Amino acid sequence: MAHASVRDRYCRNSGRERSNRVALFDGIEEGGIRASSSYGSHEIDEQENEKAMDGLQDRVNLLKRLSGDIHEEVETHNRMLDRMGNDMDSSRGVLSGTMDKFKMVFETKSSRRMFTLVASFVVLFLVVYYLTR
Repeated sequence: MAHASVRDRYCRNSGRERSNRVALFDGIEEGGIRASSSYGSHEIDEQENEKAMDGLQDRVNLLKRLSGDIHEEVETHNRMLDRMGNDMDSSRGVLSGTMDKFKMVFETKSSRRMFTLVASFVVLFLVVYYLTR
């Protein structure tokens, strides 16, 4: 949509430029150039330049606001990612401690007790499975 409006402005401006050229060269006569036509065209060009500068200033201000908003959004996401990284590190520590405890339990228990523990988990799973079905 922005591209269409820029293109429309360009087409309107190029139409104005043509009419300005016609007005500029319209004053050329065999004996020379009429001063009033050239002076009026110069004033029109200055006014168009002022309007164009105002338009550019508005665009620059808009871009400045947009870049400020983008900067704030990036800072917010960076803080969020830092917090998530810290949470992952703490979770990794908890999981590592749990795994160490499991290793210690499996290494210290006899194989008969291990078999009993695994069998009881399987039976418990099957009972829950059949009850929920």
